[in-house]
Amino acid sequence: MTPEQWTAVDDYFAGLFLPPDSALEAALNANASAGLPPHDLAPNQGKLLHLLARLQSARTILEIGTLGAYSTIWLARALPSDGHLTTLEADPRHADVARANIAAAGLSQRVELRVGPALETLPLLADELHRPFDLIFIDADKPNNPAYLQWALKLSRPGSLIIGDNVVREGAVIDAASKDPNVLGIRRFSELLAAHPRLSATAIQTVGSKGYDGFVLAYVLP
Repeated sequence: MTPEQWTAVDDYFAGLFLPPDSALEAALNANASAGLPPHDLAPNQGKLLHLLARLQSARTILEIGTLGAYSTIWLARALPSDGHLTTLEADPRHADVARANIAAAGLSQRVELRVGPALETLPLLADELHRPFDLIFIDADKPNNPAYLQWALKLSRPGSLIIGDNVVREGAVIDAASKDPNVLGIRRFSELLAAHPRLSATAIQTVGSKGYDGFVLAYVLP
């Protein structure tokens, strides 16, 4: 298999399962026009997040790393009408693009976007929190993933689902000698997930239009 074949397979399944969606397409176009990094999920990955949130019957979602809000839209659409999603973005310019995309998708009443480094925002969020989050999606700077996991545990409950994106790094995750901060962050994150007594986790490798990568799923145990 080649990257071209992976992409063609993604396109095939997207044609079957993902009808045209003007809000999502507009968000991707806006992100590209604004020069945001091309790190948005593939459409089928966004749909997977959406389905996981629905299977979780999530009413509250935390997203660490907004970028241009493409994944935010997928997740927020899975919420009931009285559900709420809080998304954290460090870059004010990215946040401006994301806020416009959220509004264009008709989700401003359901989504709260907080701007600033997540490790500064998360303690404030913990102080204000009235109920734990049902689903937490971690997709921000990878060196800080271990710290994000610790906050995710503080902000979750038994039965919450924690999802981490971009954990395979084109296979670099297996390089124990790597000096890449992203790889080091993911390896430590994975080791913490594996060792934590409150978590049951697994990792899935993925190939497709976004290349070779993967994600982790962790269930918070009773």
